[in-house]
Amino acid sequence: MSVVPRAGNGKITVPDLLQRKSSGVAFQFNSASHFPSRSQKITCLTAYDYPTARLLDEAGVDVLLVGDSLGMVVLGHESTLPVSIEEMLHHTRAVRRGTHRALVVADMPYGSYHGDIAESLRNAMRFVKDAGAEAVKLEGGERRLELIVRLTEAEIPVMGHVGLTPQSVNTLGGYRVQGKTVDGAEQLLRDARAVEAAGAFAVVLEAVPRELAAHITRELRIPTIGIGAGPDCDGQILVMHDLLGLTFGPTPKFARRYANVGEIISKAAREYCEDVRRGTFPSDAESYHEAQTAKDEKEAPVNSDGDW
Repeated sequence: MSVVPRAGNGKITVPDLLQRKSSGVAFQFNSASHFPSRSQKITCLTAYDYPTARLLDEAGVDVLLVGDSLGMVVLGHESTLPVSIEEMLHHTRAVRRGTHRALVVADMPYGSYHGDIAESLRNAMRFVKDAGAEAVKLEGGERRLELIVRLTEAEIPVMGHVGLTPQSVNTLGGYRVQGKTVDGAEQLLRDARAVEAAGAFAVVLEAVPRELAAHITRELRIPTIGIGAGPDCDGQILVMHDLLGLTFGPTPKFARRYANVGEIISKAAREYCEDVRRGTFPSDAESYHEAQTAKDEKEAPVNSDGDW
């Protein structure tokens, strides 16, 4: 299932996002405040299925990331590490079918790009050829330089990801803010520069001090997408389940909840169960009836309202 980006009609493409950065549309430095001024930022959310992708796309989200976070918020794992490439391909296909305007980016899961370069390249090609992704995202900075170069040479757009990289949770010792020390900040800047130099079109900065994220954003020619990195990046991304209140337990400090869909679902389910137990669902109006005449039976095989 290869996909040709549909230029025009508001379709978001990789060159569009790069143009926002180079033209200053998404990043305008304010010398008075030493931070970028507010302008047209890049909006990104995660999506994992057709209906969600369609709703987010129609709402005007610029980038839909099929994140390996699905392992935690959809599949119930404690980390992203167990997610397989087949699971990611499955969910990417669903998101692709629901998306017309947004750029669809797929996370490469743990283990799919940690072997040799040739295998990693084949795996990335599957996301583009088989699942319809328009770009892939992978975690890591300097150590991913050669891989990013090879992917971009193969015409596969790459979004980088530095700072807190969830696939490195065991190495990092947990989900911790990165770049708080001088050495850590310098390493993060090197990582971001390496991702850019290798040919990535954007980079996610996760769990990074605001000041450092702003500095990296000023230094790079490619867009920065923040998650827990303050408001000064070129764009922002959140896990959709955090935004909608569909998570269990505490959420990260940076995750703003815009709705409590979890409570809406629970309330609807409770009311449904109550109606079934009381015998008030289904009602007579929600039931099919026998045909009263031969003419009814001929003209309405199911009922007078149609096949359903």
